[in-house]
Amino acid sequence: MIDAKLLKENPKVIREMLERRRINYPLDELLELDVKRRDLIVETQNLRHRKNTLSQSIASKKKNQISVKNELDEMKNVGELMKTTDSNRMLIEKRYSELIYSIPNLLHESVPTGNNEDDNIVVRTYDDYMKSTSKNDHVDLANSLGLIDLERAAKIAGARFYFLKKELVKLNQALINYALDFLEQHGYLLIQPPFMLKNDAIKGSIIMDDFQDVIYKIENEDLYMIGTSEHAMASMHMDEILDSTILPLRYASISPCFRKEAGAHGKDMKGIFRVHQFEKVEQFVISDSTNSFDEQERMQSISERFYENLEIPFRVVLLCSADTGKVSSKTYDIEAWMPGQNKYREIGSCSNCIDFQSRRLGIRHREKVNEETRLVHTLNSTLVATERTMVAILENYQTSNKTIIIPTVLRKYMGDMKEIKSS
Repeated sequence: MIDAKLLKENPKVIREMLERRRINYPLDELLELDVKRRDLIVETQNLRHRKNTLSQSIASKKKNQISVKNELDEMKNVGELMKTTDSNRMLIEKRYSELIYSIPNLLHESVPTGNNEDDNIVVRTYDDYMKSTSKNDHVDLANSLGLIDLERAAKIAGARFYFLKKELVKLNQALINYALDFLEQHGYLLIQPPFMLKNDAIKGSIIMDDFQDVIYKIENEDLYMIGTSEHAMASMHMDEILDSTILPLRYASISPCFRKEAGAHGKDMKGIFRVHQFEKVEQFVISDSTNSFDEQERMQSISERFYENLEIPFRVVLLCSADTGKVSSKTYDIEAWMPGQNKYREIGSCSNCIDFQSRRLGIRHREKVNEETRLVHTLNSTLVATERTMVAILENYQTSNKTIIIPTVLRKYMGDMKEIKSS
């Protein structure tokens, strides 16, 4: 959520952000509502003050046996006005809240202005690891080695589900275990969060209207399945005042993720690239506002080092204004080379949400008890979404014999296995 003070004092900044994001948003309506709600607050305060004055006058006159008919008549009118004013204020506050909670985050000055993903900027490319000359996609490879069963998964769960089998189960766990060890070595605290969140917690991390087609709601419960552990990690310190001296807090979170993928109808239907459930190890950082963009660069460099160690060819992309998620102020994507598709595909992203989530969730910090509190900045970065990364491994490490070489750094997690072969 943006600062309401900014809305009042400098709406031009918000208008420019919306134009850069190419978003059609009812800013004028929000500005009008903001004026009306503040006017109604003042009106309510004046009516309450008049009511108190009348009450004192009535008490004084009664004590002196003076008629209070005029005061009682006015008191009745004031009461009716207060009801009307409160009713109007509640309606305006409801709509104001809907709009203020749906407005996107401010963009960092380094984010390039653009209309779509074609305007994203390739920052750097790691193509030294291009090794496979074969072009088989991961579905053909996994089927030929008996590593996956999509048909039976579809039979019992529907499209975009899967059975992992044999060595692919071990490879999935190897990626998770290596990722956790890797982040722990970089000073991250390991966390496994709840896999379901209450409405108040999850709406502090996301713009709910945009996520209705993404997250699963538990019927008849105030619970949602997490689409990413970022949402649980952001809300973990909800309504807390943190000690400034312990910042930044760096968490390595492991969880399954559940997504409807309703907006991806007909897209990436083959295999395990875009699915309803997957595992992910996430970096989540709570930072002081003064150095959060330095922290983002640190998180991004850690992710790049991870994929360098896996020796998967990839590139880093800075998202343009129209392609940056609404909660983020600045985002990098990591796109892995997929020989089976002959293109780079996103396998992770690193975002700085500045104070957008912390304002909604009430997460502040201060160094001394009597010091004024300040909002923290929150950042998230995928280290590894294992299903997508396994797609990259299968396709980049395939041999001409349709076997799969195991990346060197993962071998110790797979009992020193070097290659996946047909049994």
